[in-house]
Amino acid sequence: MTSTPYLDGARTTDPLSRQITTPTAAPDPEPTPSPLSDRLTEWARTRDVGERAAVAALVEEGDVLARGDVRDLLIVENEAVVFCDWPRFEAQYRCALVLDEGEDAFLTLVLATAFPRLVPLWKVEVLGDRRLGVVLRALARLAGGGTIFVGSRS
Repeated sequence: MTSTPYLDGARTTDPLSRQITTPTAAPDPEPTPSPLSDRLTEWARTRDVGERAAVAALVEEGDVLARGDVRDLLIVENEAVVFCDWPRFEAQYRCALVLDEGEDAFLTLVLATAFPRLVPLWKVEVLGDRRLGVVLRALARLAGGGTIFVGSRS
């Protein structure tokens, strides 16, 4: 197999190619979009304290927001904007999503954080320790507190 020289000194090993071409540079890679959690957090910065606390709780808990069906119902997202459509979500989540008791309780309390409403506090008993900590930190944010230690002492 013979090589055909290019004008710039590069060579091709295709013996049938008699056409001289210049290799092109690879296109610039598309910028990597920020993760959804970062975009939601950025959006929430311009919202009231309840929505900021609710978004922080969703991001911190992570599991519920990782569900595609939850994101499809709660999040409006395109290249230019991302935001939580709380009213749509609240109106449909119980009938559109299959949730276990802990997920339902967590989302009920997060919605009450975003937009204050009466919710039964007995729902905390099905949260589990991790989600309870997330909800308590969200309530501390709602109350204007920066941080609160939630955990057990040894």
